[in-house]
Amino acid sequence: MQTFPMFLQVGGRTVLILGGGEQAAQKCRLLLKTEARIVVQAPQIDEELQDLVARGRVAHDRAPPTARACAGAAITFIGTGCPGCDAALHGLAKAGGALVNVVDQPGLCDAYTPSIVDRDPLVVAIGSEGAAPVLARQIKTRVEEMLEPRLGDLVALSGRLRGQVARHVPRDRRRAFWRWVFTGAPRQRHAAGAEREAVRLIKEAIAAGGPPGQRTAGLLSLIPTTPDRDHLTLQAVQRLQEADLILHDTATGTAPLELARRDADRMALDGALAPADPAALVAEALAAGARVAVLHGPGTDTAPLEAAAGAAETERLRGVTP
Repeated sequence: MQTFPMFLQVGGRTVLILGGGEQAAQKCRLLLKTEARIVVQAPQIDEELQDLVARGRVAHDRAPPTARACAGAAITFIGTGCPGCDAALHGLAKAGGALVNVVDQPGLCDAYTPSIVDRDPLVVAIGSEGAAPVLARQIKTRVEEMLEPRLGDLVALSGRLRGQVARHVPRDRRRAFWRWVFTGAPRQRHAAGAEREAVRLIKEAIAAGGPPGQRTAGLLSLIPTTPDRDHLTLQAVQRLQEADLILHDTATGTAPLELARRDADRMALDGALAPADPAALVAEALAAGARVAVLHGPGTDTAPLEAAAGAAETERLRGVTP
């Protein structure tokens, strides 16, 4: 990646837009969803921007832009509609050390505006480093279809209840609790319009110390694969994203781990870094209710791990033949 994806804090900060036409208005429409102080700097502005100024949503500064003003902004957007003017303003803004985005000129951008799926406070940003904005918008459309319009309300509710969950749900059951909230009955009822019922289910589960019917034993997922991460099935990727502990052998390499949860514990099954008894550690994790994923090549003996599973559920996932 040439860029690092992250979210920029703009609440209470100034975002500067240099330009007064349609390109500037487009950026305003996007930024109005945030809590930023939006300043449009241009001698003249179009009717849409004039209306926003009249309603107090945007500030208008007619003075010529300065490097100092750009440097004081969280980010400076440049979109005058004239590529030559935009390039000149880019030089001015960079002279002040500003973070800059120039409309339709990715080579002059420090930051790119992604395609956004807004389920505030859940926000999904899709970017292509300016190389394929049409593809990014296609992906945005698919994600929009995946996430129900009112999902943000459920996410916000979960944020408000995190303190109660921390007090009443044991630490080793919290991940399973939140998995149930967002994949089980609460989300299903909320998506169907039964928000109060969803709230009731969540609060009852908090009081009970965990969701109804939660397994006490863990889940062992055996995932045959190769060093090529493209040979992982969608189900395998899902298990890697859910896993608390991931084991892998030298035959699979580390590339498949790029699709796994970043904060999952990882352990080698063989080689110099492998523990003396991987099966014992797996048994301990499963007994605590953890989800364990094992990435293994065709020659790896997984029988000791299966024997160590005990009462925990074990599943063998299908592999993809190269």
